[in-house]
Amino acid sequence: MTFPTSLLTQFETKHGNVSVFLKRNPGINALKGAIHALAYSAGAGQYLLSGGHRTISLYNPFPSTAPAATPFSATPAPAGPKLIQTYSAHGYEVLAIAVHSSNANFVSVGGDKLVFLWDVAEAKTIRRWAGHSGRVNDCCWAGEGGSVVVTGSYDATVRLWDTKSSSTKPIQVFEEARDSVMSVAVREHEVFAGGVDGRVRVYDLRMGLVYVDVVGQPVTSLTLTTDGTAFLLSTLPPEPASASTAPAQILLLDKATGRLLQSYTGHANSAYRIRSTLAMHDRCVVSGSENGTVMVWDTLEGTVLAKVEGVHGDKAVSCVVWNEKRGEWASGGSDGITRVWGT
Repeated sequence: MTFPTSLLTQFETKHGNVSVFLKRNPGINALKGAIHALAYSAGAGQYLLSGGHRTISLYNPFPSTAPAATPFSATPAPAGPKLIQTYSAHGYEVLAIAVHSSNANFVSVGGDKLVFLWDVAEAKTIRRWAGHSGRVNDCCWAGEGGSVVVTGSYDATVRLWDTKSSSTKPIQVFEEARDSVMSVAVREHEVFAGGVDGRVRVYDLRMGLVYVDVVGQPVTSLTLTTDGTAFLLSTLPPEPASASTAPAQILLLDKATGRLLQSYTGHANSAYRIRSTLAMHDRCVVSGSENGTVMVWDTLEGTVLAKVEGVHGDKAVSCVVWNEKRGEWASGGSDGITRVWGT
């Protein structure tokens, strides 16, 4: 199994030089001027959304229309990435983006404590929900036809918002977390939430129950496997790096039992939120690092398949996202650059 590691294209979005504190006390720091959020469009994944400070940019990394041939070259030059649209409404950093399955809308959240529902074509907000008392760290879609938005926040709550209603209040609030909720995910009638208190909570909306897995380390990223039988967690060492020599770990846990299926180490992650993801039909685990490296592991064996160094120079790689349809992936760094990789 060969993981694609060739740089295909890149583009830079200028974001303000701000510091984002998402951390437990003392916190998990997001990075200055970083690309905090990436999301491919649904379906073929032709387009890529990139979010950092206040602005979200929609790009076509590989437009079909290339510049015409010149007198010096009979062959047209490859078309560079094309900026399609810019979305501006957030007053602070954009920390997460989730695209609706129809591609007509996406939701974004960030440091201004707000949740925005966007019309993609019109580049305007359809809904603006307020209610969180701290930064909103993550978001995802839920409900029949993607009619509900789920958000997790620094205020230690998970909130559900009805996109069909004109009400600005959440339809449900979960307050069981003891610290910042860093990552949320949904599968059918279950809502997953991972947080700095070192726990993953699974809310069964049909049964009205909550199941808790104690991880023991701050959880900064949560990704479900395709079949929903396991989930991938990025964690930080239990103590600040200055007081602990324990390595950062990414964990694969069985959903039904909470049993540890596999762990992955070798990446640098002691202070910042670094997102991980599953790739190549869940056969690979991919994560950025604080030292500019992207690590790729075999999901089942836990062995390193690839170590891509200098992905963003020596700058931290804060997020990675995989495009299954195109067999490519994108990385966002603290240098404010989005890069697309493939074969």
